[in-house]
Amino acid sequence: MDASLRSRAEQLAGEIAGQAKTAEDLNGLMRLMMKSALERMLNTEMDVHLGRKTLTVAPEKPSVEMPTAPDPSSPPASSAKRSSNRRNGRSRKTVRGDLGKLTIATPRDRAGTFEPRLIGKYQRRVPGFDEKILALYAKGMTTRDIQEIVRELYDVEVSAALISEITADLDAEVTTWRTRPLEAVCPIVYFDGIVVHVRGANGRVSQHTIYVALGVNLNGHKELLGLWLGESEGAKFWLACLTDLKSRGLRDIFVACIDGLSGFAEAIHAAYPETSVQLCIVHLVRAALRYTSTEDSRAVTADLKKIYQAATVVEAEQALEDFAQAWDAKYPTIAKMWRAKWADIITLFDFPPPIRRAIYTTNAIESVNSVIRKFTRNRKIYPNEESALKIIYMAIHEASKRWTMPIRHWKQALNHFAILYEGRMPDPTGK
Repeated sequence: MDASLRSRAEQLAGEIAGQAKTAEDLNGLMRLMMKSALERMLNTEMDVHLGRKTLTVAPEKPSVEMPTAPDPSSPPASSAKRSSNRRNGRSRKTVRGDLGKLTIATPRDRAGTFEPRLIGKYQRRVPGFDEKILALYAKGMTTRDIQEIVRELYDVEVSAALISEITADLDAEVTTWRTRPLEAVCPIVYFDGIVVHVRGANGRVSQHTIYVALGVNLNGHKELLGLWLGESEGAKFWLACLTDLKSRGLRDIFVACIDGLSGFAEAIHAAYPETSVQLCIVHLVRAALRYTSTEDSRAVTADLKKIYQAATVVEAEQALEDFAQAWDAKYPTIAKMWRAKWADIITLFDFPPPIRRAIYTTNAIESVNSVIRKFTRNRKIYPNEESALKIIYMAIHEASKRWTMPIRHWKQALNHFAILYEGRMPDPTGK
């Protein structure tokens, strides 16, 4: 909004404030202003369509795209004699908007060729209203929640069918996003899954797993690489997800951070043979604490910390032996479990501290999962798989708006990656 328009708006606001006595009065005046403004803009569109006016200067940030020249299908003013097309009254229709329902008069022309752009022929909602519905939808609200909020805020009734209509375009958007090309190299990728309940075509509700791949790109920024939905979390399905990433252009991953799912490391090596696999230490500690009594949990955690915070792999192996001697009598399962996964636990010792801090835990993707849980809390059951993917896509889309900064110590980590993976790092000059 430029300075002159802002000044006029403030002057008008002062006049309104002097006349409105209640919030209801103010709402009525705002509705009247909106109705008048919409009708004036529609009339201007008609003048342009009939060749009686040419818009040569557009606002700096127009809210509606207006034609800058007469419609090619309409004769210019100079050829008005050869055309009988002119105004032909008005038609009334009711539209929904932030201020409630508005009945507006839309101009018509004799030839029936006028196609208003501000509010189309079959459009029943003021621009911006759909975005607000989508924003509520993205927050994880159910259709019933949205209906109640819109009724309370705007005194407008919206049906479940209308909400479905507004969100329908998301299907194409989600498909486009899920099949988009990816960068060739992603230094770190975190993989995890979260369980949701989905109603199948036969009406039976079953557990499904949302598979999530979160990457850290060469700039250090988090980026959700993919979402997949399967009936159970398993290495076989993960292999299909990895193959999808590869087909979309992701040819190399330096480090893959995973939880302890059996067979997952083998699936990663099948798709990306040169990728190092790091098990999430936090998951391993949590798994160990399942076997530990409450009074011993703090001491067990402290001794496990000595293992993964060791300076070298030799020190880590010694710390594991010390742990076994101290706790095997009471909890023999813990040391045995860590030894069985030792090859994928000690990957972090191949890297210097800046990279270790980034890969020793999947907390980055756990935070994404917490966002998903927050946005899906109100939905105990999804009506179908498409609905589940759509909601979770919108939740991640909202969360990603906050991913504006690189992860901590990224420049240090990138320098080490450049040395450790010299032959695999992309040339920064693009050659």
